[in-house]
Amino acid sequence: MTTTIRPLNPSDRSAWEPLWAGYQRFYEVAIPEETTELTWGRFHDPAEPMHVLGAFDGDGRLVGIVHTIFHRSTWLPKWTCYLQDLYVDDSQRGLGTGAALIEAVADLAREHGAGRLYWMTHETNATARKLYDRIAERSGFIQYRKAL
Repeated sequence: MTTTIRPLNPSDRSAWEPLWAGYQRFYEVAIPEETTELTWGRFHDPAEPMHVLGAFDGDGRLVGIVHTIFHRSTWLPKWTCYLQDLYVDDSQRGLGTGAALIEAVADLAREHGAGRLYWMTHETNATARKLYDRIAERSGFIQYRKAL
């Protein structure tokens, strides 16, 4: 099966939205439409450090998405790339689409001079963790957050 990965264009929004909705359902969140609108705009603003890539199957159907944010770090001289969101359509699970999206982000990070790529997932996401444990190193850090 052929998978093509490329940055999404503004015209890809209608194909992106169902995957973005699926991602939110998976994590049991409801991101307000205003935030989704703002985020989509940021993906396409060259001044923003945010990117969106999509995986397309052999029929040209968008079957996976990944969102990234580049930022500085006090620990590294180079940029850091945070892979914030990764979602693959159920029909593509186990076919290598997720791994291909992560590798595409790694390529993007290298192109932008990043020294590190990292991501998080929920501890209950056992399927994804099998992939992540195979292709990356677990940092050992635990995330805490405080709503402001």
